[in-house]
Amino acid sequence: MTKAEKVAFTIDTLEKLYPKTPIPLDHTDPYTLLIAVLMSAQSTDARVNQITPLLFDRADNPHAMIRLSQEEIREIIRPVGLSPMKSKGIYELSHILIDKYNGEVPADMEALESLPAVGHKTASVVMSQAFGIPSFPVDTHIHRLMYRWGFSNGKNVVQTEKDAKRLFPKELWNKLHLQIIYYGREYSPARGWNLEKDIITNTIGRKSVIADYMKSKKAR
Repeated sequence: MTKAEKVAFTIDTLEKLYPKTPIPLDHTDPYTLLIAVLMSAQSTDARVNQITPLLFDRADNPHAMIRLSQEEIREIIRPVGLSPMKSKGIYELSHILIDKYNGEVPADMEALESLPAVGHKTASVVMSQAFGIPSFPVDTHIHRLMYRWGFSNGKNVVQTEKDAKRLFPKELWNKLHLQIIYYGREYSPARGWNLEKDIITNTIGRKSVIADYMKSKKAR
């Protein structure tokens, strides 16, 4: 297969498996999505979805959030981990949204990345899923699969994002990044990986990745 054929096969396979791509994090608007994505760092979507109703019942907008103390926020979100940093970020960014953006989440990458505790991936998710602006957030699943499929060198997520944007049509980015996440969780996880079920890697995968998998299988 040529690289173009591999890309087309990947897109077609993902579309057949995941024609619909609901956002994994429960939210109601750009602000609650921003907070949920911030909370998901080094946590799971399932855990975050258990905690956000408790937080959003108290404060689902910046004005209500700053009426809570950082300590109150921290106590609510403690189960998702990294609560000192996350609570500080949530409190401070809520103040900034009120002071600079009339309480609204800006649909601007640079503005989002300037907010406390908001990194490039979080900003990219908000841009793509809250505002529909083409972005390609790269999480651990996408980083892993882009390497396994031979689409990126695996050095860092910055390069992986550049490669994904170069290979895949821009109009597909917002849906495709979710499709790859779903696929990674179901068919190509970091642990407990079964290559026989991983149709994309089995068909187009990097030869060295497949060879390493076969060696590890024989060693078991």
